[in-house]
Amino acid sequence: MTDATPKSAEDHYYDGIDFFGAGKFTEAIAEYNRALAIDPKFGDALHGLAQAYHAQQDFDRTIEAARRILALDPEDILAWTTISRAYQRKNMIPEAEEAGSKARILGWKQQLREQKAKSQTE
Repeated sequence: MTDATPKSAEDHYYDGIDFFGAGKFTEAIAEYNRALAIDPKFGDALHGLAQAYHAQQDFDRTIEAARRILALDPEDILAWTTISRAYQRKNMIPEAEEAGSKARILGWKQQLREQKAKSQTE
């Protein structure tokens, strides 16, 4: 890629992952936001954003990013788990338990679907 070629959402996302891995959370957040400016429905970038905010202990923004994921996919197990973790850190235990329960129920439903699909192929 030349300097004249604009980066794609995926390029910014992968740059965000690199920054996150290096513990540079502010830079990671900036890259995830650049990815989302190009593709607002880029779920992986939203997940990265939520995790980077969590790593910075900005739990309100963690929850906000995870809720953006849920607006796209209400059954996203990781988003519900992320919300639960953030509420735990905010010492909002009933809210954390509620979000955690949603994640567990969705996980069980997913397991049942997978078991059913597997039994139909055997």
